[in-house]
Amino acid sequence: MPAPAPIRLGVNIDHVATVRNARGGHHPDPVRAARIAIAAGADGITAHLREDRRHIVDDDIVRLKASIQKPLNLEMAATGEMVEIARKVRPHAACLVPERRQERTTEGGLDVAGQRESLRGVVGELSAMGIRVSMFIAAEPAQIEAAAAVGAPVIEIHTGTWSEAVAAGDAAAAAAEFARIARGAALATVNGLEVHAGHGLDFVTAEKIAQRAEIVELNIGHFLVGEAIFDGLDAAVRKMRAAMDRGRAKSRTAS
Repeated sequence: MPAPAPIRLGVNIDHVATVRNARGGHHPDPVRAARIAIAAGADGITAHLREDRRHIVDDDIVRLKASIQKPLNLEMAATGEMVEIARKVRPHAACLVPERRQERTTEGGLDVAGQRESLRGVVGELSAMGIRVSMFIAAEPAQIEAAAAVGAPVIEIHTGTWSEAVAAGDAAAAAAEFARIARGAALATVNGLEVHAGHGLDFVTAEKIAQRAEIVELNIGHFLVGEAIFDGLDAAVRKMRAAMDRGRAKSRTAS
């Protein structure tokens, strides 16, 4: 049996900007954090430019694109404003996410099935710019099939519900949700989609989900920034990279 393909780590640096914005000024700089993460083993950097600019701001995106030597994944709402920003900056990838101003973090996945026509246009515009488009969705068949139908080459499966069940010690709920994720990843692969995953992952859950050979990338942010307070960002990213690699090594026998 061939060795499993490596799994990529995308580090989300949004909450470095959250700390900066709490006081104003320029410190800590999310671009510096991105460079540290890349040096420690990150395969790319993710940043979410929200409508209200609560953490990442426009200048961060411009500087990230100009400064880092790895792919930049721009998380964005499917709005005209964000499409125009993507047109100017030309990130490697754009992940379309749901966005509500009152939420603290992205809650749930994008309803692709209910917005097919509008999302088809956004996917087409971004793809025409040479930007790889992904859809941040729940592992539901209708959403996965809709993502394929609108022309998105990639999905990112929302892992928040599973991560929360694991953290709460609810083994039954965690097992059920992980099975749903696994079925979704398999269905996406059958539909020709590249599969990523993210939201709420820590060292334990990242190692576990890395065993799913269909999943080729994890995007992780808040947990790593939190761990960086205690151990430093370099150490946190290296520890995450090692956890993911351990999980991937087990993927030959994962069920």
